[in-house]
Amino acid sequence: MSTPFVVAVPSKGRLQENAESFFARAGLTLSKAGGARDYRGTIAGVDNVEIAYLSASEIAANLARGAVHLGVTGEDLVRESIPDPDKRVLMIEGLGFGFANVVVAVPQAWIDVRTMADLDDVASGFREQHNHRMRVATKYINLTRGFFAKHGVGDYRIVESAGATEGAPAAGTAELIVDITTTGATLAANGLKVLDDGVMLRSQANLVASKDADWSTGARETARVILDHIAARARAAKYREVRTRFAGCNDALLSEAHQRFGVVAPFGGPTSSGMLTLHCPPDKLYALGSFLREHGAETVSVVSLDYVFDRENPLFAKLEAFLRQ
Repeated sequence: MSTPFVVAVPSKGRLQENAESFFARAGLTLSKAGGARDYRGTIAGVDNVEIAYLSASEIAANLARGAVHLGVTGEDLVRESIPDPDKRVLMIEGLGFGFANVVVAVPQAWIDVRTMADLDDVASGFREQHNHRMRVATKYINLTRGFFAKHGVGDYRIVESAGATEGAPAAGTAELIVDITTTGATLAANGLKVLDDGVMLRSQANLVASKDADWSTGARETARVILDHIAARARAAKYREVRTRFAGCNDALLSEAHQRFGVVAPFGGPTSSGMLTLHCPPDKLYALGSFLREHGAETVSVVSLDYVFDRENPLFAKLEAFLRQ
């Protein structure tokens, strides 16, 4: 039996639910033969795939080692825990959940500190006044070092945070923090503010591929099947299918519809009987329907699309190009 193709997904909570829903919408149903407590699973209808349920940080570590082919984890964890990540892993697609920003936050009482340049000015005088360097509490050590170096801030030291990072300034263990936030409400509740240019990374859950995994011919074919499903679902979500029939439809009319409404004709122009199928962005449906009726269409029907499979799959092409590097 060949080595299984391993896909790692979060093992608990909202991230697991969102990951399973994402795959299910793409027609890839994850199942656990051993029940909800099992940490291994499969994808219904796709042979030789093993689902590994791991924590988000474990997924990043396994991607770095090549122990899994694909994984669902946050970009923040990838960029924090994997050295030179752009050469070792590929973020194939943002998944639309798990949003969080990695930010630099300082006490609201620092009214004159609004930017990283201001922070650099404060850091320079802080050591002389307090006899120690300004302390930054964070779990994001590598991201912090890189971001601070980019902005020329060097007179500080990192205090590695093991608990609630946002409480460190109030507890007196640090002067400022680098942490993740979604709404900023927790930071504000702890008397902190994000610097105007202090957003280090806008992160979300990503489908990530490991370059060091075993990319045999069989593994690539399995990846193609999975990414075909995902790409087909993504394309379907961008359009609704519009159908109509009228004698006055011609290439010039289609060209105008494309320019004005962003429609595409996936099966070419109208048939000899005047039948026409278009794919239209959802927010342009009424305008397109009005346009077609003004030019002779009696009836315009609209249906939702589940999947649109194209000959070319941009997600798989992206993976293949990465593996060739």
